[in-house]
Amino acid sequence: MLQNLKVDSSWHPGEVALQASLGVADRLAEVGRHVIRDHLIEQHRLFYPLLPMAILGTVDTAGDAWATVRTGYPGFLQAIDDRYLHLDLKRDPLDPADAGMDNGRAIGMLGIDLGTRRRNRLNGEVVRDDTGFSVRVEQSFGNCPKYIQLRGAYYASDPTLPSEVIPETADRADEAARGLIQRADTLFVASYADLANGRRQVDVSHRGGPSGFVRIDGDALVIPDYAGNLFFNTLGNIAVNPRVGLAFVDFESGGLLQLTGDAFIMDPVETALLPGAERMWRFTPRKTVWRPGDLALRWDFREWSPSMAKIVG
Repeated sequence: MLQNLKVDSSWHPGEVALQASLGVADRLAEVGRHVIRDHLIEQHRLFYPLLPMAILGTVDTAGDAWATVRTGYPGFLQAIDDRYLHLDLKRDPLDPADAGMDNGRAIGMLGIDLGTRRRNRLNGEVVRDDTGFSVRVEQSFGNCPKYIQLRGAYYASDPTLPSEVIPETADRADEAARGLIQRADTLFVASYADLANGRRQVDVSHRGGPSGFVRIDGDALVIPDYAGNLFFNTLGNIAVNPRVGLAFVDFESGGLLQLTGDAFIMDPVETALLPGAERMWRFTPRKTVWRPGDLALRWDFREWSPSMAKIVG
């Protein structure tokens, strides 16, 4: 069915299929031509140097997707021009996402400021150099502030120094990981699609909700999809490729939980199980990596997203 869909250049078949299921594909085709850009507009070029962190989505050599959080002092992200965003980041072999940051690899990136709820998403190609790498922008677009909890960031250690935390790996989430997931109000999702033109498109996105919005069902996680922009970047990827990576941050301790596995979009009749959800998807991890106290940043909680009122009622 997917291969028979008419696809605007802004969207791939998985995204179009979900848009079409809601009768909005034609409208989103027009929207895409205006908001999905192959460059960074000025406000985004000025935005990235303000950030103390970047969220990255990569694909390793086995084809598994990973989401990660990398930190630095403001200025470690710099737009060289409107086509290249430079990241002053050293290699980190302890981060499972690092394997997907080789020269020429496809990458997804989310610039997000938890203190203002501003965010920008982009994807493109890694271009490595002596100080880190640049992302050659293929797609860039802004996102609304929905479901982002307001937090203030501060440094607990020097982000320019390599982490000495030895990752704890497993094939499923242990009790400590499950506890973090059960109280989480934020996660990051990496997903990707291999397109007909031979190009790989990687996306990494933010998901937020009330504490406990991610449900644990046996070894799987059930994740709600709330009302949004109907772009369906994440779910569109899942529709054509089940491989997904998740990252949960322990904002108080700086711990980072990374999971890679497989996801599918659940039957609509099951959506009633999660209040406020318009859709749900199910994720089963194949590998988990827990990095306690790994991040140089810590965050103080300040305010729930105003969008949360529509979920918790």
